[in-house]
Amino acid sequence: MTGHDENGDEGRRTGRRSRVLKAAGLTLAGALVLAIAAAGWAYWHLNDNIKSVDINNALGDDRPAKAVTTPSASASASPLPTEALNILVLGSDSRSGKENQELGGGDSSGARSDTAMVVHIDAGRTRATVVSIPRDTLVTRPSCPLSSGGSTAVAYGAMFNSAYEVGGPVCAVKTVESITDVRMDHYLEIDFSGFAKLVDALGGVTVTTDQDIDDDYSHLHLKAGTHRLNGTQALALARTHHGIGDGSDLGRIGLQQKLVKALLEQMASTNLLTDPTKLYRVADAITGSLTTDTGLDSLPELMRLGESLKGLTSSHVKTVMMPVVTAPSDPNRVVAQEPAATELWKSLR
Repeated sequence: MTGHDENGDEGRRTGRRSRVLKAAGLTLAGALVLAIAAAGWAYWHLNDNIKSVDINNALGDDRPAKAVTTPSASASASPLPTEALNILVLGSDSRSGKENQELGGGDSSGARSDTAMVVHIDAGRTRATVVSIPRDTLVTRPSCPLSSGGSTAVAYGAMFNSAYEVGGPVCAVKTVESITDVRMDHYLEIDFSGFAKLVDALGGVTVTTDQDIDDDYSHLHLKAGTHRLNGTQALALARTHHGIGDGSDLGRIGLQQKLVKALLEQMASTNLLTDPTKLYRVADAITGSLTTDTGLDSLPELMRLGESLKGLTSSHVKTVMMPVVTAPSDPNRVVAQEPAATELWKSLR
């Protein structure tokens, strides 16, 4: 007859607990390693998404001087930059890639800057002015350096958006600086599919239209009023100009400016930090569609810019259009209205 061995039972229970704890520890360690690896992959993926162009090196010193600001005591103590900034933001109508072709259609062999905005952020970064430049504005397009070597010829009476077509971001920046005499501190470009993805990642945007929109070209049909738009609809709104106003690019600019404010309001009302999945989708949409200058071509640099703008709300963003008049040479084109245009650009220096 075998007696009851309390020490043996206790030993077996202790052994089982040890194995369970060890297994739990290994599972936790494995999960931690996977989480770190996933975070590392996500960071690498988002960082690798961003495309950049070395605009400063391409343009050299032949450009407007940088604004010189004297930081206040509070600004110098801040870990984030607070000086004024001028950023050229372009929406590219590139048809390259399957997604862009589905959204934009048309010729896949070239691209133009369908949307151009100079974003001036005041010192302190709590107020901003967004100036839209009509793409149909006739300008003197300066000679621009080409990445393949050589340079483009000066073109008189050229459409503004042709600068991007002939010389890419470098020529777009040089042309803007040429007509404004304002130094662009940074360059941001977002393409068709990226804009649509960003709106969808945010869950849509709410926009109020003042009139019915019935545009077979952009495939957008909306009654006047407030609408919740998905990415494809928001993109169509940004591209709409047939059937509104006089059918020119000037009517579209008002819709684009509404979209800018709607995006700012949606991003401000969405607490991305509490929803990591949505945060990743938004970050992936933004970085995957961006081309920047080399001063903003990494996650830390973009995050630092974003952090410095956390005090900027949509109510403190003023949207205007560069003053223009009908071009004497072509009723379908416009030219800068002087002296109003010069006075506007002078206020942003």
